[in-house]
Amino acid sequence: MIQIIPVEGLKLIKQGDRLGLEIVKALRARGFSLLDGDVVVVSHVVVAKSEGRVFRLSMINPSPQAVGLAQLTGKDPAHVDLILRESRRIVRVRGEVIISETRHGIICANSGVDLSNVGEGLAAALPEDPDASARRIRSEIEEASGVRVGVIVCDSHGRPFRRGAVNVAIGCSGLEPIWDRRGEPDLYGRILRSKQICVADELASAAELVMGQAAEGVPAAVIRGYKFRPGETGASQIIRPRSESLF
Repeated sequence: MIQIIPVEGLKLIKQGDRLGLEIVKALRARGFSLLDGDVVVVSHVVVAKSEGRVFRLSMINPSPQAVGLAQLTGKDPAHVDLILRESRRIVRVRGEVIISETRHGIICANSGVDLSNVGEGLAAALPEDPDASARRIRSEIEEASGVRVGVIVCDSHGRPFRRGAVNVAIGCSGLEPIWDRRGEPDLYGRILRSKQICVADELASAAELVMGQAAEGVPAAVIRGYKFRPGETGASQIIRPRSESLF
């Protein structure tokens, strides 16, 4: 049986806080102990807070390119400037939507720069290296709890040709993000030729059921009972190379 447990009561995280330790403390305060094989899913916003990746928009002097794009989209020029700083390229602009490729290679809205749950006049950028963030949080959790876990850093993304956002993994540690089932037989003995399951995204999306998207104030969750494959590949392998793009 798979359980999804919200990490409630986590203190307001600030730069320099050991996020993994704070997660363990919040769980213990509610009488919950982590077990070997648990997966801890953490919102990128709270990771950004711990790593100093939160920016005050009033301190940003927007570039001429940012001002022009802000006029086109109706966004705050400082917000647009931060989006441009965090991007490799702008993929598409339509209405107020800016789709960009982040410096990590992730295609998403606004380079992942988030105005939610950070406070008035502030914006949170994605971690510099989400896989390294996951490794650090995992190390802190394991040191504090004495158990071995997997860690996923998540963000909510839209999807081509589908309405609504879902949580996806942008960083992970301790588990293989993709379950490659190519070469296995299906129910009728047919050999699978293209079946690769993004387990990390599935777990991130499942965690969102208790984390929420707005004012819930639950920036992390524990998934218990899923038998993942241990590994250190990282979520960067989830990103499809441009050479394989179908769009």
